[in-house]
Order: sequence, then structure tokens, then C-alpha cells
Amino acid sequence: MSDGTPPKGSPLDFAMTEQTRITLPTVRAAVEKGNGVLAYQPIVQAQNTKRPAFYEGLIRIIDDTGRIVPLRDFMPVAEQTELGRQIDCMSLSLGLKSLAEDPTLRLSINMSARSIGYPDWMRILREGLADDPYLGERLILEITESSAMGMPDLVNQFMREVQRYGVSLALDDFGAGYTSFRYLRDFCFDMIKIDGQFIREISEHPDNQVLTRALQSIAHHFDMFTVAESVETADDAAFLIDMGVDCLQGYYFGAPTIAPPWKSPPSLAHR
Repeated sequence: MSDGTPPKGSPLDFAMTEQTRITLPTVRAAVEKGNGVLAYQPIVQAQNTKRPAFYEGLIRIIDDTGRIVPLRDFMPVAEQTELGRQIDCMSLSLGLKSLAEDPTLRLSINMSARSIGYPDWMRILREGLADDPYLGERLILEITESSAMGMPDLVNQFMREVQRYGVSLALDDFGAGYTSFRYLRDFCFDMIKIDGQFIREISEHPDNQVLTRALQSIAHHFDMFTVAESVETADDAAFLIDMGVDCLQGYYFGAPTIAPPWKSPPSLAHR
């Protein structure tokens, strides 16, 4: 079994930064020990921003000192290795546990399409869905655009399986990569999350406005809900709501927190 480190001399090995080389062993050790938590960020409906429609569970890896390891220091490389599959397993396990503990919770969990063919990840998902026949209706799986477009046949087969359990599927970081619109037509995503690079400062930048309207139009044409990521200001939120985006997510509505906010509601963010 691979330890998650790219072979010496491979293209991935050459792409690694020195920081990543230092960080990967720490992350690998933390994952082996199960030292990870979810940080929960609210997603709100445009027509009711006071109450979260659901939360996204974002994985956080904790090292031996108790420090949260920044995702940017390891995830781009780890995602392409078995370590990435193990992190996806941890994230899914934590998400299913949260859903089992609170029957009112709706939660999205990130995954790579590469995990669809990973036996441990599929086992965790199937066992979780089998334990509670209604749990799937509260689970959203977010698949990154780049990984989904790389293996469309496998993703389509997976979609057909999990949607029988009521699981919703979201295409994450929409617009960040090189989407094949032919594949998008063939996929059955319930939700499109528009990448934050188009959303930040959208109220001030006509280029972002044009691009976001185009992405939203594509999503609505295929009967998919839209979520605007990285909403950070009142002006941007107001612009997106007027534009007709379905849901919004970002620091303006709440930062990710490892303390489940539905258990002790945080104070309202300053508007």
C-alpha cells in the first residue's frame, strides 16, 4: 500500500514545494491517528439569509502540537495520492457521525471523484446509508470540478447509485477549471457552487458580474441550484441576491467553526 508520497522523479514529485515535503509526513501521521475534525460553515438561501439551509463540513487536520495544518500546505499534492483518499474517508466518517447525532442537520462533505473507486471510502458511505434509510436525504456530496471531469463515466455511475438513497450532489468550484459542457449536460448534479474567484468583489467588477451571470445561467438551464462561494461583504451579498443566485456562502454569513453552530447558535454577524 502506498504511503501517499509520490515516487521520486514523478511529475507530482517535481511539483511539490519544500513546504509540502515538510508537511506531508506530519499530515500522514495525523491521519493515521485519526486526528481530524470538521469545521462547519453555513450556507444560506438568498430569500432567507437569517437561517442556514445547510452547513458545509470542511476537514481540518491537527498535528501533534494541536495546530491545524493549513490545507494549502498539503492538499493539492495529497489529493492526487492515497493520502487524499484517506483524508476523504476521515471527512466522510466525521460527516456521517454528525448527521447521525442530529436528525435535523443537513450537511455537505467534500470529496474527490478519485475516492469513488477507493474501497474504504465506498464502504463507509454504504454502511452509513444502510444504518439510517433517511440519512441520505440530509447528505450532500461536493465533488470538485477538476476531478469529476477527469472520470465522467465513473462519476455518472456513482451518481445513479447514491441518488437512490436521496443523496444530493454538488459540483464544487464551478468555473475554476476547464469544464466540458458536454459532460455537464450528461451529469445529474443537483447543485453548482460558483468558484469564489468570480464572487469576491463582484459588486465592483463588471467582468466578474458577466462571468457569474453566465455560470448561473448554465446551471439554471440544467435545473441546478446555484451557490455563490466566498461572499465576504454586504454589497456583494446584495448584488448576488438581486442577480438571482439561490444560496450564498462565505465569511459574511459565518466563518467555518469546529464548534457545531447548531448546538450553540453564534451571535449574528455584524452587517
